[in-house]
Amino acid sequence: MKENNTKNLVTIALFTVFISACAWICVPSVVPFTLQTFGVFLSLIYLGGKKGTLSIILYILLGTVGLPVFSGGSGGVGVLFGLNGGYIFGLLFVGIIFLLFERLGCKKYIQFISLLCGLVICYIIGALHFSLVYFQNGNTITFYKAILLCIVPYIIPDLLKIYISVILGNKLKKLVR
Repeated sequence: MKENNTKNLVTIALFTVFISACAWICVPSVVPFTLQTFGVFLSLIYLGGKKGTLSIILYILLGTVGLPVFSGGSGGVGVLFGLNGGYIFGLLFVGIIFLLFERLGCKKYIQFISLLCGLVICYIIGALHFSLVYFQNGNTITFYKAILLCIVPYIIPDLLKIYISVILGNKLKKLVR
């Protein structure tokens, strides 16, 4: 029992580090993006909803206390209350929704749909937070404009990240067993 708990803690910690490393990787494109969500998706597929969500919580806590785990090597409470903080909070909902969908089974299409639903919630929270913070800085932006600016350019890369994480995560699980 104790060995299993140690293995779980180490695996959760490793995937927290993996999410952090993915947040630092920026893919140059028309609209540059990080692999942070890929790290979250793969963690959930490999670890499952409960342990995967714990790795997301740990990732957010590490960043909150100031460790440079967020994109661009940033960290601290200020990042959470900055323009992109809503997306970081939204990652937690990706885990929670994945956890809820797990009760339907672990077929690949269910995993894909659950990650997609979680991502939509993350997008909504992030865009609302972005427009709120942008407004508080003396500017105005509509929620629709925030969606066009902060979500639309990332839809295709995020769909690819979900697809790759579902395929890779399930292969990794089989390989490790």
